Amino acid sequence: MPTIDYTRYYRFDELVAALEGFAAEYPQLISLQSIGKSYEGRDLWLATLTNDATGAAREKPAFWVDANIHASEVTGAMAGLHLIDTLLKGYGNDPECTRLLDRTTFYVLPRFNPDGAERALTTPYVVRSSVRPYPYAERVDGLYQEDINNDGIILQMRLVDPNGDWRVSEHDPRVMVKRKPYEIGGTYYRILPEGLIQNYDGVNIKLSRSIEGLDINRNFPIDWRPEAEQYGAGPYPTSEPEIRAVVQFIVDHPEIHSGLTYHTYSGVLLRPYGDRADDQMNIHDLDVFKALGKRGTEITGWPSVSVYHDFRYHPKDVITGVFDDWVYDHLGMFAWTVEFWDLVGSAGIKDRKFIEWFKEHPEEDDLKIMQWVDEHGEGLCFYDWTPFEHPQLGAVEIGGWHPMFAFRNPPPAKLLETIAPVTQFALEHAAIAPFTTISSFELESLGDNVYRLQAVVQNEGYLPSYGSQKGRERKATLPLEALLKLPEGASLKLGQAKTTIGDLEGRSGRVSFFGFSNGSTTDRAKVEWVVHVPNPGVIELTVQGGRGGIARAKLEL
Repeated sequence: MPTIDYTRYYRFDELVAALEGFAAEYPQLISLQSIGKSYEGRDLWLATLTNDATGAAREKPAFWVDANIHASEVTGAMAGLHLIDTLLKGYGNDPECTRLLDRTTFYVLPRFNPDGAERALTTPYVVRSSVRPYPYAERVDGLYQEDINNDGIILQMRLVDPNGDWRVSEHDPRVMVKRKPYEIGGTYYRILPEGLIQNYDGVNIKLSRSIEGLDINRNFPIDWRPEAEQYGAGPYPTSEPEIRAVVQFIVDHPEIHSGLTYHTYSGVLLRPYGDRADDQMNIHDLDVFKALGKRGTEITGWPSVSVYHDFRYHPKDVITGVFDDWVYDHLGMFAWTVEFWDLVGSAGIKDRKFIEWFKEHPEEDDLKIMQWVDEHGEGLCFYDWTPFEHPQLGAVEIGGWHPMFAFRNPPPAKLLETIAPVTQFALEHAAIAPFTTISSFELESLGDNVYRLQAVVQNEGYLPSYGSQKGRERKATLPLEALLKLPEGASLKLGQAKTTIGDLEGRSGRVSFFGFSNGSTTDRAKVEWVVHVPNPGVIELTVQGGRGGIARAKLEL
């Protein structure tokens, strides 16, 4: 039985081996396919999980999970493995895992960006996402990151400068404190990335943009903006092979009703939109998002917030071209960005504004974080400032935060406790699916081999058959239709072989307050036919469309 080591972060070959081990051990529950290639030619391995004995994957409502689109955010890949691990080992042992795999499909892409993650895990160089050079093929002048002291990590440099912005804390010499506007007369520092300066003139230090300047989570086809307006968005929507592969797969699988995309960091559940306020969202969909977010907070302890209202990098700018906005706005999927890991919160600093905190916070917060790192960081998070003679800048000190741990990913000992609650959120989120059933399929003899057929089609799920109001607006799914197949020699006297049923509501649309509720039966429909069946045979009924899967029933005469 495959065993995942949740005390470290898997490289690409290890991750693939783990997936292949699961597929070999549970062939009836999981299959693997490559949905495309990365920029450097690595396969994008997608795991499809469902119980084949209860129906094909494409005939069930489906839930999507992807992870590690950003190179250094490797926590998400391990969380993707944890979800797979939990479902497979839970089948037959845990009632919820069993029920979900019997009636639901999970599509899990644990490593969206294998190139960037491999670089982050095997070299000192951490890029934002893709390793493809963009927008320039060569490095531009300025300070570029380099492991100049050959310790295998690219950290930060601090150098004494009377016009610097930082000073050393009086309470902990490792902590740098922001210089106050009125402060003069002390020893001050500039803090720069560890590196070298291309074409240094001896005076000016500007930061050179990374040669790998793409952020492929700005490359999705919604409100895409070019490089001049949004950093790293690529030359056109879906220009990058990883994005193109995922977009094609999701568009080709309209049975997907919801999904999660795994990122780091901050310990927060983010919902659409990134570029507009809640009052521009369909109110019924917003209610569903809020209900899901409330439950997510109960499970994880993390707040659930709107990106636009609570997670913008700049108050006058917005983020566009991102995954969750695209799948919700274009396809009607209820999708969240999960930001794993919260070093700041782990140190006991709660009730803060996520982005604003990084711009300004009290020195006491830094001291709390450093204390937590000393007690739990396994020596991986922070490196003491060490003198070094820089070939261009002279005397500097190199140290500071590790680019992979501390803020971006938890120390390995904290990995499992970080990811496990989100797996539970994913399972409960998947359980809200619409679910189409034929609750009854009955026959009544009218004499002379003529029969009245009656079928009742039911949506047993929480979501409506079309998923969301935005999905209905976009016509992202087909309406439900009933397909009747008669035995040879039989004929229809009343009704049609293909009958449009339309949409069936779910429990999410029932408004209730103070014990009063709209309990109308908009979640089911009745279909009738009159048929002539002169000889024994089997009548077959198939109901398809929407996002609730395909339902089948038979009557034998």
